[in-house]
Amino acid sequence: MPDHSAQQRRSVLEVLGAAVLFGTTGTTASFAPPGASSVSIGSARLVIGGAGLIITLPLLGGSRRSAISLWRNRWGFVAGVMTALYQIAFFAGVSLAGVAMATLVTIGSGPIFVGLLSWLLLRERPTGSWWFSTAVCLAGLVLLTFDGSRQPGVEAGGLLLALASGFGYAVYTVAAKRLMNAGAHAPEVMASAFSLGGLILLPVLLTSGAAWIASAQGLAVALWLGIATTTIAYFLFGRGLRVLPAGPTATLVLAEPLIATLLGVFILGEQLGLAGWAGGALVAAGLGLQGLSSIRSRPQGKPNVIEATLA
Repeated sequence: MPDHSAQQRRSVLEVLGAAVLFGTTGTTASFAPPGASSVSIGSARLVIGGAGLIITLPLLGGSRRSAISLWRNRWGFVAGVMTALYQIAFFAGVSLAGVAMATLVTIGSGPIFVGLLSWLLLRERPTGSWWFSTAVCLAGLVLLTFDGSRQPGVEAGGLLLALASGFGYAVYTVAAKRLMNAGAHAPEVMASAFSLGGLILLPVLLTSGAAWIASAQGLAVALWLGIATTTIAYFLFGRGLRVLPAGPTATLVLAEPLIATLLGVFILGEQLGLAGWAGGALVAAGLGLQGLSSIRSRPQGKPNVIEATLA
C-alpha cells in the first residue's frame, strides 16, 4: 500500500503530539488556586474535556447521535466507565503516593496491561520490538522517578490506586480500539467515552468543591486541562490509535512523563540530576525504537487494523 509509511509516520506524530499535551497536565495543575483538590481538578478536566469533544464533534466529521449511541454498546459503555475510573484513581493516587510515584506506576503499568489485553481481546500479539522498546522506556522511567529528592512516605493505597488507574487506562484503550476495528469513527469513539466519563464525574466535581473554577486563574487552569490536555489531546490520540496497534500506541504515550519532567525543571524550577537525565534519554530512545517499529511494520490490507467483531 503506497501511503502506508506516510500514514504510520503521521499516526506516530499524532500520538506523540497528544503525549506532549498530556505532559503539561501536572505543571498546569500546579497553578490551580489554593483549595482546589486533586479529585476536583481531575473531575473538572474530564467534565470540560468530554463536553468539548461532544460539542466540536461535527467539526471533526462525526455525529453526536452516533457517539451517544455508543453508550448502549458494551464496549462503548466500558470505555466511558474506564475513562472515569482512570482519571479519578490517578488523582486520588497522586494525593496518597505523590506525583512521581503515582505517575510511574500508572504510566509504567499501562503499556503492560494494554499489551496483554490487546493480545487477549484484539489478537494483536506483542512483538519483540514492542517488548524491548517498552522495557527501555520503563527503565528510563525508574531512573526519572528515583532521581533527586522524592517523598519518603508512600502509602500502599496510593500505589494500588495508581495501578488501578493504569489498568483503567488500558481497558479504555483496548475498548476504543475494539470499537474502531468494528467500524466506529475515531472522533465519535473519543467523544463517546469522554462525554460519558464526564457525566459520571460531574457529581464528583460538584460535591468535591468547584468554587476554585470561578476565579480567572482557576478558569484558565480548568480550560487548559479540559480543552488542550483532553479535547485536543485525545482527538490526536484517537487518530493515531485508529492506525497503530494498541500496544505501540500506549508505549509512545510514555513521552508524557518525559515532557512532564522537562517542564518541571524549566518551568517549576525542579532539580534533575544525572540519573534523571539518563532516564530521560532512555525514554526518548525507547520512543524512537517504537516509532521506527510502527512505521516499518508490514501493511496487511488496511494498516494495522485487526479484524474484530462485537459479540
